Amino acid sequence: MTSSLKIDFVSDVSCPWCAVGLGALEQALARLDGVVQADLHFQPFELNPQMGPGGQDIGEHLTQKYGSTPEQQRQIRETIRQRGAEVGFTFNPEGRGRIWNTFDAHRLLHWAELEGAPGQQRALKKALLAACHTRSEAMESHAVLLACAAEAGLDVERARTVLASSAFADDVREREQFFTSHGIHSVPAVIINDRHLISGGQPAEVFERALRQIAEGQGAQA
Repeated sequence: MTSSLKIDFVSDVSCPWCAVGLGALEQALARLDGVVQADLHFQPFELNPQMGPGGQDIGEHLTQKYGSTPEQQRQIRETIRQRGAEVGFTFNPEGRGRIWNTFDAHRLLHWAELEGAPGQQRALKKALLAACHTRSEAMESHAVLLACAAEAGLDVERARTVLASSAFADDVREREQFFTSHGIHSVPAVIINDRHLISGGQPAEVFERALRQIAEGQGAQA
């Protein structure tokens, strides 16, 4: 019997561990084909909501925020690159270069969930992650965001209209506030059926085991 699980993937486009976590979650879901049917929703979280236009040099940003040295940053980047390779995600070996404000990307993701076809929000999320972490593109750029919308098969002209306005800004802030007020302060955070939390860019085996247990518990209650 297949169990339908609601999965909220709370994350930020600029978070490399979110790319790792999504890849691992997708691997787990592929292994659970026929056991779990995922109703997947991508929810907004901003690591740097105050980031201004033009962004900031990534090395400078990480040093200021975490006190890490260039060598520590290099080591972490290599760890993330290896974890990405395990789940089929390619990170730019030179890193991102700069970190950007991602609020408009979240507005576009919210729009894709409301107006897109099934699977298009997920396709947009993956396109945005690749633009940020594989190609090191400027995630505040509307041209970059529109290219990602096109890659996901979304209506580019409608996306352009959304970006040119303040559409969905209040909705995104409301969702961000909802998750932070419920204790989500780091990402990725994967919430299943509004009850079960899996934190961090876990390996596929961790997601698989947790999802299987939740599905089995759901089946036992049916």
